[in-house]
Amino acid sequence: MGRITRLIFWGWLALLACAVTAGPATASTSLSVCMIHATSGMTPQALFADPRRFDCVTPQKRFGRGDFWLLSQPLPDLTASHPPFSVRFAGMWRERTTLYTLYADGAIERSSFTNRTTGRFMRLGGLIRMPLVERSTAPIRLLWHIRDAGNMRGVLVEPTLVDRVEGDRTELLFAIFYASFAGMAVALIVYNLALWAALRQAFQPAYCLMLLLLICYSAMSSGAVGLWWPDIDNYTRLRLAGLFLGLSGASVLLFARFFFERRVFAGWLARATDLVMVMLVGSTLAFALLAPWHLNALDDAVTVSFLLLAIVVPAILVQAWRRRSNYLWLFAIAWGVPIVMGCVRVAASFGLVRWHIWTEHSTILAMALEAMLSSLGIAYRIRLLSRERDQAREQEVVARELADVDPLTGLFNRRAFLRQAIGRSGAQTLLIADLDHFKHINETIGHDGGDEVLRSFARALSAVVPAGGLVARIGGEEFAVVGDAGTGIDGPAILHALRHARMPFDLTVTCSIGTCTGPLLREADWKALYRDADRALYAAKAAGRDRARDASASPVAV
Repeated sequence: MGRITRLIFWGWLALLACAVTAGPATASTSLSVCMIHATSGMTPQALFADPRRFDCVTPQKRFGRGDFWLLSQPLPDLTASHPPFSVRFAGMWRERTTLYTLYADGAIERSSFTNRTTGRFMRLGGLIRMPLVERSTAPIRLLWHIRDAGNMRGVLVEPTLVDRVEGDRTELLFAIFYASFAGMAVALIVYNLALWAALRQAFQPAYCLMLLLLICYSAMSSGAVGLWWPDIDNYTRLRLAGLFLGLSGASVLLFARFFFERRVFAGWLARATDLVMVMLVGSTLAFALLAPWHLNALDDAVTVSFLLLAIVVPAILVQAWRRRSNYLWLFAIAWGVPIVMGCVRVAASFGLVRWHIWTEHSTILAMALEAMLSSLGIAYRIRLLSRERDQAREQEVVARELADVDPLTGLFNRRAFLRQAIGRSGAQTLLIADLDHFKHINETIGHDGGDEVLRSFARALSAVVPAGGLVARIGGEEFAVVGDAGTGIDGPAILHALRHARMPFDLTVTCSIGTCTGPLLREADWKALYRDADRALYAAKAAGRDRARDASASPVAV
């Protein structure tokens, strides 16, 4: 997953670089504008004739909400550029925009749109691009009449005069930017949903939700929604963009809640993140439902919510550091850029830094980087989960083996022996061996010495049992062997091996053996074989010990 993300990231940067550097020389001129409040009786002709009426010093945002006229500086010489020409600016909250173009011959051309017809001029990046009427003479000045401007970031933000090549290049750049992000997000959604089907980790659907909301936000803020919904009201677009941005911010915190260990969000931090998520969703939902009613107050509430988000994210990182989270470094890297960009956007909203069109798009850029880097965190988390799963399986195997093994001798215990012995096909030979006078051995050399005798006998027994045979300790000093009847499980051979086994304090240790051959398909077969072998064992002990008896043959003494 990390390799896929890196390929997407570097491919994205390469495409952006190509879009920026390729193509012929272009022309774009950033326009400075002067501004006055609109009053009745004002006409374009009079305003073009008297530019000194305009305020060129006061920042636009200080004018508040209302109707305005804005006059551009004299336009530069456009003879070296590529006609046709357009004027481009950010698509802000306004009821109607009318553009008047003054030409060198004194003619004035007019074009306009309302919030309901913005789609005719909306371009990728959330930019308005209004073409200038082509005439035999050059345009020399522009005048805008804007009605009911919300003026949350400014009345006319980033007005720029562009020629055909520059306008097309900018649209190509934004197309690559948003298409790459959407493709990356869709790929990560599909990838994580596929993994979620197998891993069932709660952070995976939360991550997919975050990506889906970012796709919706980018579609609204970029104006791409106009490709599918050409008649969308610009107010509706801005409302939905704000709502999806708030939901995206809340989903980031939701993803963090599921991704980090529970101990990170213990106590006050859980309540703080809950409050911020409620404020993000609540403020943006109120903006979507109520704007333009108290538009600026609603916008300030949204801005404060994102300011709180920018505060709570570092608090999460600090808490993760204090609680020794395994994922701190991943989120510190992934959230670094969004925190910085979020602070810049909040500062721009409060007028502390100059608003720029890339300030608006820095949000989606930062969130795209956060989504990609978070995918590395998910890959790391999945790697840890895989390692934990493998360790759990190994521990399960070890535990199962320990549950099946007699801890003193290392042989199968009775339960494991029966589980593997019952059900063997064909005739089976069951051998039961019991050490002679083991109580006396314990009294003579102690229980530790007796344990060593048991271990020595287990080694001797395992050494002479043919391949495929099962060896187990089924009682205190009682052992059992099961094997195919044709493999040659031999009681006398076991007696011989025991006599020559090295024992503690050079003790001489003997055993008595009882054997029986028959089917072993069911538990009833085991009970019958064991009963007969046990009867043969007691016959060996009654005959003087240190010998073997077969329940299905004549006695054999050794």
